Amino acid sequence: MKVDLTPDLEPYKRTAAFTQSTVPAGLLADHSTKDGVWGLIHVEEGKLRYLVTDPRRTSTDEVLTPDTAPGLVEPTILHRVEPIGTVTFYVEFLRDPQHGGKKTAPADQGEQV
Repeated sequence: MKVDLTPDLEPYKRTAAFTQSTVPAGLLADHSTKDGVWGLIHVEEGKLRYLVTDPRRTSTDEVLTPDTAPGLVEPTILHRVEPIGTVTFYVEFLRDPQHGGKKTAPADQGEQV
Protein backbone atom coordinates (compact mmCIF):
# COMPACT_ATOMS: atom_id res chain seq x y z
CA MET A 1 0.00 0.00 0.00
CA LYS A 2 1.57 3.29 -1.11
CA VAL A 3 0.75 6.33 0.98
CA ASP A 4 1.47 9.87 -0.13
CA LEU A 5 1.57 13.10 1.81
CA THR A 6 -1.30 15.48 1.20
CA PRO A 7 -0.29 18.93 -0.09
CA ASP A 8 -1.83 20.77 2.88
CA LEU A 9 0.60 19.31 5.44
CA GLU A 10 2.97 21.82 7.02
CA PRO A 11 6.33 21.09 8.68
CA TYR A 12 6.38 22.28 12.28
CA LYS A 13 9.23 20.53 14.10
CA ARG A 14 12.33 18.43 13.57
CA THR A 15 14.50 16.37 15.84
CA ALA A 16 18.17 16.87 16.40
CA ALA A 17 20.40 14.70 14.23
CA PHE A 18 20.78 11.19 15.65
CA THR A 19 23.64 8.77 15.04
CA GLN A 20 23.90 5.04 15.60
CA SER A 21 25.19 5.90 19.11
CA THR A 22 22.64 8.57 20.02
CA VAL A 23 19.38 7.25 18.56
CA PRO A 24 16.84 7.10 21.42
CA ALA A 25 15.89 3.56 22.49
CA GLY A 26 12.24 4.39 21.87
CA LEU A 27 12.88 4.78 18.15
CA LEU A 28 14.44 1.31 17.99
CA ALA A 29 11.27 -0.30 19.35
CA ASP A 30 7.80 -0.27 17.79
CA HIS A 31 6.16 3.13 18.32
CA SER A 32 3.87 5.58 16.53
CA THR A 33 3.20 9.27 16.12
CA LYS A 34 0.04 10.90 17.42
CA ASP A 35 -3.12 11.19 15.36
CA GLY A 36 -2.62 13.89 12.73
CA VAL A 37 1.19 13.85 12.95
CA TRP A 38 3.20 12.67 9.95
CA GLY A 39 6.95 12.21 9.84
CA LEU A 40 9.70 12.20 7.25
CA ILE A 41 12.88 10.32 8.17
CA HIS A 42 15.83 12.02 6.47
CA VAL A 43 19.15 10.17 6.30
CA GLU A 44 22.11 12.52 5.98
CA GLU A 45 24.86 9.88 6.08
CA GLY A 46 24.98 6.08 5.99
CA LYS A 47 22.05 3.65 6.03
CA LEU A 48 18.98 3.30 8.22
CA ARG A 49 16.53 0.42 8.12
CA TYR A 50 12.90 1.59 8.39
CA LEU A 51 10.28 -1.02 9.24
CA VAL A 52 6.50 -0.55 9.31
CA THR A 53 5.16 -3.18 11.69
CA ASP A 54 1.57 -2.10 12.24
CA PRO A 55 -1.02 -4.85 11.61
CA ARG A 56 -3.22 -2.29 9.80
CA ARG A 57 -0.62 -2.02 7.02
CA THR A 58 1.36 -4.38 4.86
CA SER A 59 4.72 -4.83 6.59
CA THR A 60 7.50 -2.90 4.91
CA ASP A 61 11.25 -3.09 5.35
CA GLU A 62 13.28 -0.50 3.49
CA VAL A 63 16.80 0.86 3.68
CA LEU A 64 17.00 4.66 3.71
CA THR A 65 20.12 6.48 2.52
CA PRO A 66 20.94 10.08 1.56
CA ASP A 67 20.06 9.09 -2.02
CA THR A 68 16.61 7.66 -1.30
CA ALA A 69 13.38 9.48 -0.60
CA PRO A 70 12.74 10.11 3.10
CA GLY A 71 10.92 7.41 5.04
CA LEU A 72 7.25 8.31 5.38
CA VAL A 73 5.71 7.89 8.83
CA GLU A 74 1.91 7.80 8.94
CA PRO A 75 -0.03 8.98 11.98
CA THR A 76 -0.69 6.23 14.57
CA ILE A 77 1.04 3.51 12.49
CA LEU A 78 3.58 1.34 14.35
CA HIS A 79 7.12 1.43 13.02
CA ARG A 80 10.76 1.38 14.12
CA VAL A 81 14.24 2.12 12.81
CA GLU A 82 17.52 0.20 12.94
CA PRO A 83 20.90 1.80 12.18
CA ILE A 84 23.02 -0.13 9.68
CA GLY A 85 26.56 0.79 10.68
CA THR A 86 27.43 4.48 10.82
CA VAL A 87 24.39 6.69 10.22
CA THR A 88 23.18 10.23 10.79
CA PHE A 89 19.46 11.01 10.45
CA TYR A 90 16.70 13.28 11.70
CA VAL A 91 12.94 13.31 11.61
CA GLU A 92 10.83 16.16 10.30
CA PHE A 93 7.25 16.36 11.63
CA LEU A 94 4.31 17.64 9.63
CA ARG A 95 0.65 18.21 10.40
CA ASP A 96 -2.52 19.38 8.72
CA PRO A 97 -3.36 22.82 10.14
CA GLN A 98 -7.05 21.91 9.71
CA HIS A 99 -6.63 18.77 11.84
CA GLY A 100 -7.42 20.22 15.24
CA GLY A 101 -5.17 23.22 14.62
CA LYS A 102 -3.36 22.74 17.93
CA LYS A 103 0.33 23.51 18.16
CA THR A 104 1.61 21.00 20.66
CA ALA A 105 5.25 20.53 21.56
CA PRO A 106 6.68 17.15 20.56
CA ALA A 107 8.18 14.77 23.06
CA ASP A 108 11.93 14.73 23.68
CA GLN A 109 12.38 11.83 21.28
CA GLY A 110 10.66 13.73 18.52
CA GLU A 111 7.00 12.76 18.87
CA GLN A 112 8.05 9.13 18.75
CA VAL A 113 9.16 8.73 15.23
